[in-house]
Amino acid sequence: MSTSINTHDGVTVFLTSATEADVHADGAVIGMQAVDGDALRDRVVAFVQERAQRLGVPATAALIDDSSHWTLTVEPDGRVTEAPTGLVTESFEPRPSSTAPIPTIAAAAPASASAAAAPVSVPVPPAPVAPPVSAMTAPAVSPAPAVSPAAAAPTTPAAEPKPHRPTVEDLLSSRPRQRPLKATTGWQGRVRRMSGGLISPKPSSAEQTRHDQTNRVQKRLDGPRTIVVLNPKGGAHKTTSTLLLAATFGRLRGGSTLAWDNNETRGTLGWRAQHTPHHRTAVDLLKDLDRFENPSVASLSQLDDYVRTQVDARFDVLASDEDAAATSTIDDAAFDRLHRTLSRYYRLLIVDTGNNMRASNWVAAVAAADQLVIVSTVREDTAASAAWLLDGLAEKGFGDKVDRAVTILTSPSEKPDRELEQRLADHFGALTAAVTTIPYDAALVDGGTIDFDALSPETNDAWLNAAAVVADQL
Repeated sequence: MSTSINTHDGVTVFLTSATEADVHADGAVIGMQAVDGDALRDRVVAFVQERAQRLGVPATAALIDDSSHWTLTVEPDGRVTEAPTGLVTESFEPRPSSTAPIPTIAAAAPASASAAAAPVSVPVPPAPVAPPVSAMTAPAVSPAPAVSPAAAAPTTPAAEPKPHRPTVEDLLSSRPRQRPLKATTGWQGRVRRMSGGLISPKPSSAEQTRHDQTNRVQKRLDGPRTIVVLNPKGGAHKTTSTLLLAATFGRLRGGSTLAWDNNETRGTLGWRAQHTPHHRTAVDLLKDLDRFENPSVASLSQLDDYVRTQVDARFDVLASDEDAAATSTIDDAAFDRLHRTLSRYYRLLIVDTGNNMRASNWVAAVAAADQLVIVSTVREDTAASAAWLLDGLAEKGFGDKVDRAVTILTSPSEKPDRELEQRLADHFGALTAAVTTIPYDAALVDGGTIDFDALSPETNDAWLNAAAVVADQL
């Protein structure tokens, strides 16, 4: 290593490698290390700058490697001047922050007459020989922020990154996706309650099935969905199916469900729903629809003057025209306008249809449907009507919706015809995505207002399964 070059303030820097240096100052030797040559230069400049600021006069250091001697001068205001020994160069303004780009360090060129008038810039020598800290290739050079002598003490290699500090998002994401199901019914539920939870048998298979079906009904939807219930024959259980599907979805999804009677003249959905203080229908809503076409000035609660809230079942009913003397009808344009507006206020719209497949509002409902539900009693006549319907829908260009449709077969008596039921299940199973069956329930026979609490557990389970099958297709 070359001998020291004495300066007026006694600082000499020996570059021992590309990333290490020994700084001799005031009779002491300070070792410096850095991750690369640029970082080492910053440390040296910062050390000399601190001396200049402390002394109030320019501080100079000799920079020495195996082949070159350089002089580094730092003014108290941070300006830096670098040159080979014996040369004079212009000074540059200090860099405002040590995080700014650092100039490339170049090797010294031989001194010459022409070199004395301008800064020297030559290529960087290859590693492992340490490049001189002082030569510059960029037009501006600035020191890193000043550090104290204590801060310039030998350092160790860069520390490992700090471990991740958990955030509230980490806490929330660590929650279990689904808590273990605890028995609430059957002997398993009784044992769990009697023991205060100390003994907790697994739920029965029936309870587990109901839990899984409930999860399917409660699936997340990325927008409003329209379910259309179809069979062109009267007495096929369209209205009953519409109300019971709406009740199942409403209770399990927390509302925002509408059962809508889209009969072009008069339907019975409003009659079979729970009574409300008013008797307004889709025709009345259509007359005042301007109020609701802008959601920023209207709300769901304002629709209470037009829909019939089924409080216990947590869904609303929009009835069809009930005026026996009326001559107006709901056409396709009226349906489209109602559907567009109501989709802004409800997540699920379950539409009961009339018996006229040629009516424009009937066709408009099928066109708007996200899901078709084909209903029939286990009877030859209503089943034949449903089969004819599917043929017609395919011919009208709705074959893709038929493929994804769900068929619901309801038993018309306590003693169903099992052979016919199987034959119908086979036929519609080959045409639609799924077939599900509903048992006979005496609470639905009289044709009056449906008392949802009067339904048998078997009926409730069957409609839960039907709703889950429909939800699978949404």
